[in-house]
Amino acid sequence: MGNDTVAVAETAGSINVAVVLCLLRGQKVLLGKRRSRLGDSTFSLPSGHLEFGETFEECAARELKEETDLDIENIELLTVTNNLFLDEAKPSQYVAVFMRAVLADPSKEPHNMEPEFCDGWGWYEWDNLPKPLFWPFEKVVQNGFNPFPKSDSC
Repeated sequence: MGNDTVAVAETAGSINVAVVLCLLRGQKVLLGKRRSRLGDSTFSLPSGHLEFGETFEECAARELKEETDLDIENIELLTVTNNLFLDEAKPSQYVAVFMRAVLADPSKEPHNMEPEFCDGWGWYEWDNLPKPLFWPFEKVVQNGFNPFPKSDSC
């Protein structure tokens, strides 16, 4: 039985935790166009892998800084989704932890710090998101997800 367990683990793919950030500015959200084997040329929120020992808030702030050179505050948890990438050459599973935050300095603009992973960043109205969206993001949006506080909703 022990060998069967090892064989399944070796062929089942990987499980990852991604922290996804809904960075809000007024009624807009920051999106980038992905350059990745997963979701290439689709629009997505800033995100990245949770590192060992890191809190969700720390990961959101670190990833955003690495990707855009922006600093954030008022970071809070919104929702969690489970996403299976079964059709990939190397199947994987991502637990996506969606966070919300605002800019520490609202006058700052994003800089594309990782052009090998992103074609650029832009601010988009929630009710007029660009297409195509990265499918895990599109799925959560289609299910009624809205990162804006109820008092500020569009």
